[in-house]
Amino acid sequence: MRLDAVGGLEPDAVLGSLAAHTVPGAEQTDVEARTHSRLISGPRGPRRVFLRLDEGGIDLEVEADHGVEAPLPVGPDELLALSDIVRAWFDLDTDLDPVHRALGTDPLLAPLMASRPDLRVIGTPDRFQSAVTTVLGQQVSLAAGRTFAGRLVSAYGAPAAGGLRRFPEAQSLAEVGAEELRAVVGLTGARARTVLSLAQAWLASEDSSGTATREELLAVPGIGPWTVDYLAVRFGDRDAFAPGDLVLRRALGGITAKQASERAEAWRPYRAYALMHLWTHTAYARRGVSPAQPVP
Repeated sequence: MRLDAVGGLEPDAVLGSLAAHTVPGAEQTDVEARTHSRLISGPRGPRRVFLRLDEGGIDLEVEADHGVEAPLPVGPDELLALSDIVRAWFDLDTDLDPVHRALGTDPLLAPLMASRPDLRVIGTPDRFQSAVTTVLGQQVSLAAGRTFAGRLVSAYGAPAAGGLRRFPEAQSLAEVGAEELRAVVGLTGARARTVLSLAQAWLASEDSSGTATREELLAVPGIGPWTVDYLAVRFGDRDAFAPGDLVLRRALGGITAKQASERAEAWRPYRAYALMHLWTHTAYARRGVSPAQPVP
């Protein structure tokens, strides 16, 4: 299925972000080929999807076999459901014209938006995975965070199609002991306890709202405002903002979190787009213009 982006897409920026966050064993990203593959949970269980990105949007392919002995064909309804997930993941349905009108006059953002006019907010097809990997990546490099996540998937993720493994579900992680998790993944004891507490909070939220709320996340020991703000961006709040983010504050001239929050008031209700432009510009500026540079 062809998934066109309204107005266009910045594929290299998207692939740079995907490559920076690809979980070994659960996802595969090829920046040069402009492809990404992973499992997505749909109405008939997890399916492996193949995405090929270009300036106009994304080509979506879905593998028929999703880990059972007899391959299950992909029906039209299932394909549509999976395409909806991908469209939301990459913000393909947003008309960016209002965003440009709101942010395009800002002297800092205007040149960034002119250089990447079709930059969108990258979300997630799996909120629990994003929450756990964000915790794993706290206070370490992106590479170290990916290593931790890969170990987690190798130890607790169920095998699925094409040699990939599913990211562990909240139920399976909630049953693991903190000492075991620390030893297997290589985490500190405090970080292991945070992951377990997050899984337990997620399970409790699934019985009510279906996903952990901001208040529930902040109640988890080891999760602070930066993590919750960051996840709000990934979870689809287009006005979400992370004033405490160090990369952002440096991009704004080394200001404080309070000053960053005040500076961003003028960017409402599209602060997440401003954040993506500043993150992406910083990532590209680190080592020239390589599209594979890490994006937070």
